[in-house]
Amino acid sequence: MVALALYGWTLAPTVTLVDSGELIVAARSLGVAHPPGFPLYVLLAHLATWVPLGNVAQRVNVASAVFAALAIAVLAAVVAEALRVVPTRPTPKKDADPGRDPTSAFLPPLVAALLLAFARTLWSYATLAEVYTLNALLIVVVLLLMLRWRRQAVDAGKRRKDLGVHSPERLLYAAAFAFGLGLGVHHVTVALLLPGLALLVVATAGWRFFISRRLTYAALGACAGLAVYLYLPIAAWREAGLNWGDPRTLQRIWWHLTGKQYQAYFSFSPGELGTQAVAFAHHAAREFGPWWCPAGLLLIAFGAGALFRRDRVLLAFLGLIAACNVAYTLGYAIAEDMDAYYLPTYIAATIVAGAGAQQVLRWARALAARWPRAPLVAATALLLIPVIALAGNFRFNDRSRYWIARDYVDNILQTVEPGGLLLTLDWQVCSPLLYTRTIEQERRDVTVIDVNLLRRSWYFDYLRREYPALMQQNREAVAAFLEDLTQWEQDPELYQRDAALNQRIDTRFHDMIMAFVQHHLRSGPVYITQDIALNRSAQDTRLTQALAAAYQLVPQGLVFQLVRDRSFRNPAEPVLITRGFADGTLSFESDDVVQLKVFPVYVSMLYNRGRYLSLFGDHARAVNAFKQALALDPSFAPAQTALAGSFKAMQKTDRPGTR
Repeated sequence: MVALALYGWTLAPTVTLVDSGELIVAARSLGVAHPPGFPLYVLLAHLATWVPLGNVAQRVNVASAVFAALAIAVLAAVVAEALRVVPTRPTPKKDADPGRDPTSAFLPPLVAALLLAFARTLWSYATLAEVYTLNALLIVVVLLLMLRWRRQAVDAGKRRKDLGVHSPERLLYAAAFAFGLGLGVHHVTVALLLPGLALLVVATAGWRFFISRRLTYAALGACAGLAVYLYLPIAAWREAGLNWGDPRTLQRIWWHLTGKQYQAYFSFSPGELGTQAVAFAHHAAREFGPWWCPAGLLLIAFGAGALFRRDRVLLAFLGLIAACNVAYTLGYAIAEDMDAYYLPTYIAATIVAGAGAQQVLRWARALAARWPRAPLVAATALLLIPVIALAGNFRFNDRSRYWIARDYVDNILQTVEPGGLLLTLDWQVCSPLLYTRTIEQERRDVTVIDVNLLRRSWYFDYLRREYPALMQQNREAVAAFLEDLTQWEQDPELYQRDAALNQRIDTRFHDMIMAFVQHHLRSGPVYITQDIALNRSAQDTRLTQALAAAYQLVPQGLVFQLVRDRSFRNPAEPVLITRGFADGTLSFESDDVVQLKVFPVYVSMLYNRGRYLSLFGDHARAVNAFKQALALDPSFAPAQTALAGSFKAMQKTDRPGTR
């Protein structure tokens, strides 16, 4: 209840950044989300969308909070179970329990559960629409069932020395079923549990388990849970809402499950591994509180030492889970939600922390004869550790006033005229805008195209449903590109080998986008976001050059408008809503997506407006734009330089004899 209350208090009031908008749309419409589709999450989140409280985004956000709170409750049971396991080797005398104390039964699980509840990562995803809290819940359910199976199997073996006939296999099969369900949420992080689970099985039941019927039954249980993926082709055939990847054939289902489009992000080069290792160390240092107060990490170290002496099987099991998780993630160069991939590691770490809390209590009871207050002091100190995590992480995880994504969309759309076409590479625009347009039914007049997704054939079916007029006007250019795109999806290496084919698909891609622009300008305005206009992605250099050569790019708020002539166009000066940026209501780490991808757009576009005005001699208004940019980021050097230049130009103009 403590965790649920905290998550509800800090819950985001609407859609957030990254995948939140897309996942809400998929859940509401019972569609297909991005690979691997997360079918179990979509189904459960869909149920949440029908709760008649708040907006649809809030309802799905609440579902994340509930999953996270349940995960915390189950984790407490996991720690209690882990510490009940009878060691398979003699306990050293120095680690023997000097006496029974009720505190040792409930305090270690409580401390571990609160430590994870107040830790940075799980809490951050408990306040928004994402798959990771449900993923964490199923992981801890698997761990609970497996550890309980282990304890009961060891007890049965001690009584009968036969783990193969009378041990409580129903727990094992239930764990296998939960494992299969977990694969239906975020299959990568769940699948990485397998080496650790195999180790636990071998240590408990021996190698003969893998040639017994029990393995077959466990596999069937996992397949039963995995059957949730049958949802994907059913949803694809419905063509309702979002149908990412269109997984209605065996090939497309396989592509979707294996995340084919994301495989390019894998790199195990020494340089990439080093970069990711540094990022992980940065995340881990702040996970359980401020980096300068590593009380949580110290407790984990105590626990690792205690388990090494008392229960090396459990330590190896948890260590292998963490090692496999970290090893995989170090080679996966994904950006915005990288921290969520480490959740299995943090879960394992907090279980070890529970053992650390137990060890601290043992030490305190050993000192009680000489210092009677030692147990009380130890218990108080242990409870302070999650409190430190709470205090250190609260300002970063409090999203109760998080309007960043909603304001970003509204600020963009306020300068987009009715009937406009918006081209963007920015997922932080597309995802929340997908929510506001589809769920909230706002600005349905605007045509929004994600240029990145134009490289996926399924996206054209979505465009035909949403913007039939646009697709009809450009049917020839679209058909020409799709001819190459479908062939490229079947055999991308063919295009790598054949320079002529690679040149052709690239030319047809850019010709299609230019056709979109040319045809739409006949009936309405066209806009592009700065990632296209300023060529932040080297992949689309040619597109940027073609647009700049054919059109004038006029800054209009947070976007550029494409116009045919080169004469001065008065740029809009909208009142930008910047809640959370400069008012001190929100805090962000330097690697937060807001700091990396959203905040720079505000600063840069204010600067671009000033630069455009200064080029046409309107230095007074340019100075105002530069000052607005510097009000958000006083260290933004281009605005500082441009401001000084505009002041100098104004002084020169005002001198006698210069007019």
